[in-house]
Amino acid sequence: MSQVTLHASTSRAHGSANSRRLRHAGSIPGVLYGEGVEALPVSVNAKDFRSAVSGDQGLNSLITLDADGKKYTVMAREIQRHPVKGTVAHIDFQVVDPNQAVVAEVPLHLIGDAVEVRHADWEVDQQMFSIEVRTRPDQIPNFIEVDISDLTVGSAIRVSDLVLPKGVEAAGDPTVSVVATHAGRAAKAVASPDEAPAE
Repeated sequence: MSQVTLHASTSRAHGSANSRRLRHAGSIPGVLYGEGVEALPVSVNAKDFRSAVSGDQGLNSLITLDADGKKYTVMAREIQRHPVKGTVAHIDFQVVDPNQAVVAEVPLHLIGDAVEVRHADWEVDQQMFSIEVRTRPDQIPNFIEVDISDLTVGSAIRVSDLVLPKGVEAAGDPTVSVVATHAGRAAKAVASPDEAPAE
């Protein structure tokens, strides 16, 4: 995994007014934290942050945070956004050990064609669009494929059914449904025809 360097300032003042001034000037307030690290208020350039997480790994990118000359290996964890504009308003940077497992959220991509389901006029219902996995930062997949080709009417694909890369394990409940099937309109009409009108 490629690792980008992001420069941070540790001189930002506390308070919502100061945070607003930072954002107006093109910076994002944040905090650096981690095991054995005292929480440290920081700010980063908004454009530089977008660039740092613009690769395939997205918010799971491993970042070298240069905080006024002191370097930390971090991941952007909690991202707060403006409720209207959607812009990043605050970032929590977590210090991580590249050799230790972390929990990360990874997108799920459906592949294949559920032919039997489609021919029965049933529908595929994707119930999860991402999954939390536990693995080393350099092994976090960009996405996980979910092959729906073998789905049958009434069946489901659960977290435990997912094919995960070596060294990656699901962090959540293995029994939760990722993809389910349900009767489409045509199938429901056949199963529950309207009653004939009384003579």
